[in-house]
Amino acid sequence: MFDMAKMMKQAQQLQGKMEAAQAELESVFVTGEAGSGAVKISVNAKMAVQSVSISPEALGDAGMLEDLIKLALEDAYAKANTATQDKMKSVTGGLNIPGLKLPF
Repeated sequence: MFDMAKMMKQAQQLQGKMEAAQAELESVFVTGEAGSGAVKISVNAKMAVQSVSISPEALGDAGMLEDLIKLALEDAYAKANTATQDKMKSVTGGLNIPGLKLPF
């Protein structure tokens, strides 16, 4: 028989775990790179940019530098998204929860 109280308790536990996981994601950092490391951008798994590093060699050509920054940021975001998905899978046990959008 369907036990609504048990299901609500499990839902509350899952919610608590997800809130804790979201807080942990603020301290998970990844670095995206472009141009063999000429541009490096570090972000946390919540997609907040933490630092940008540009080598002196990359400063000569503005168009190239713009492209490298874009590529490094895309690389960092992809890594952050992977870290977020991995963390949420560990919390949800791999369940696909409708309406759950990642990253948060």
